[in-house]
Amino acid sequence: MYSESFSAAIFGIDGCVVHIETDISEGLPGLVLVGYLSSEVKEARERVRIALKNSGYRFPPKKITINLSPADVRKDGTSFDLSIAVAILAAFGYIDKEILKQILFIGELGLDGNIKSVNGVLPRVYTAYENGFKYCIVPFDNVCEAGIIDDVGIIGVKNIKEMVEILNSEDIAGYISDTKHKMPFKVEDDEHDLSDIRGQEGAKRAVEVAVSGMHNIALIGAPGTGKTMLAQCIPGIMPKLTFSERMEISKVYSVAGLLNKENPVVQKRPFRSPHHTVTQTALAGGGRYPKPGEVSLASGGVLFLDELPEFQRQVLEVMRQPLEDGYVNVSRLEGSYRYPAKFQLTAALNPCKCGYYPDRKKCTCSQGQIKNYLGRISKPLLDRIDIFTETIILKYGEISNSDKGENSYDVRKRIEKVHHIQKERYKNDGILFNSELSAGMIKRYCVMDNEAKEYLENIFENMEFSARAYHKVLKTARTIADMDESGEIKRKHISEAVCYRTADKKYWGVTM
Repeated sequence: MYSESFSAAIFGIDGCVVHIETDISEGLPGLVLVGYLSSEVKEARERVRIALKNSGYRFPPKKITINLSPADVRKDGTSFDLSIAVAILAAFGYIDKEILKQILFIGELGLDGNIKSVNGVLPRVYTAYENGFKYCIVPFDNVCEAGIIDDVGIIGVKNIKEMVEILNSEDIAGYISDTKHKMPFKVEDDEHDLSDIRGQEGAKRAVEVAVSGMHNIALIGAPGTGKTMLAQCIPGIMPKLTFSERMEISKVYSVAGLLNKENPVVQKRPFRSPHHTVTQTALAGGGRYPKPGEVSLASGGVLFLDELPEFQRQVLEVMRQPLEDGYVNVSRLEGSYRYPAKFQLTAALNPCKCGYYPDRKKCTCSQGQIKNYLGRISKPLLDRIDIFTETIILKYGEISNSDKGENSYDVRKRIEKVHHIQKERYKNDGILFNSELSAGMIKRYCVMDNEAKEYLENIFENMEFSARAYHKVLKTARTIADMDESGEIKRKHISEAVCYRTADKKYWGVTM
């Protein structure tokens, strides 16, 4: 007797259909699982056997062999339990075998026959959609998450008996779960608004420029000057997530186990702020059983590193490749996993240990202490930050002023226009934003008028910019020109872009 069913495995945030083949034959009674399995999948032998027994299903003593194909792909997790149980039931005639060809099964079994929720349902259901499956049977608690994907009938089940009843019914489509909750979900208003920040107009402008071109930014200033508040406002001025962005981010969160019934899909730009004691694995992802790290959980949003010099240097260095490529590769013996990492890096730091350099009336640090403190951040990492801006200590009148500045909504509307300009310009180049421009693209798209060329030449010679800094200035200037809806980069655009490199030269140029 032979039967088959289907499930899905996850590699990174992408799924792969797994074909479960079951054969019942004469021989020494037992249940054998094969197909490059992890220990959790091997343990399914006992979970499935006892769950079927406690659900009232009895089988003659036979040799049961189950193969999870493709056999050269490692299978992890407990989500294969349900498909294995279904294949056994079909082989013994409890379920019609033909109906199983159009259904993908996901779920873990309890010993009492109940079906438990699992992580990573969203990418598995998306795999079912991509491979033409008509239905997905999932744990009842995962219905909200699975229902995000259109064109696949989602059926939530609580136990084995209920599932068998559905599979043997004349109209399985009648059991499709109500997915009116799909989208749009209610999105809460952002807690942080730019209008709540007093003063710091220069820093606000720098933040707007950074978000407009998706440039990495560093905020430098004394303690209590609003660096963290500015960073927390950034997701609120970013354009709303598109459907494809929601799907990619939600798949990452699904694999990480961060989605639930109340929040089955990510609707807001992520804002991740790991503590400075974070490890390399927690930041970049990986581990014995690979999981996405903070750089991937921040994809599509903001990765905020507060007190940047306090992070271990080797931890910060793991960001260099994701900042360049937009993804993280985690290689293990059983395979390679790729996680997205298209985030905007926002860093905040004090200029010295006490926080008040270069104000020598308050700063008590020696030049050596300042050099050691700022030297914790490597030059290659600094080179990957396009914009440096300072926050200043406010006077009493500026803090107590009740007049509110421009709100995040108005700033976001301007940024949306700039993003649209860039997407139209680069629609045939495979990039979306000015920050992604390669050296060849810079020559093509960063066209300056004569005055701007002369000005930049003088600045380049006087400030001794590196080639990388030169390109950073041009990319930032391209963004500022787009904000002015100017096709050509003018002198004022170059001038502002250069200003965002002076803090870099001011602190690291002197002390390193």
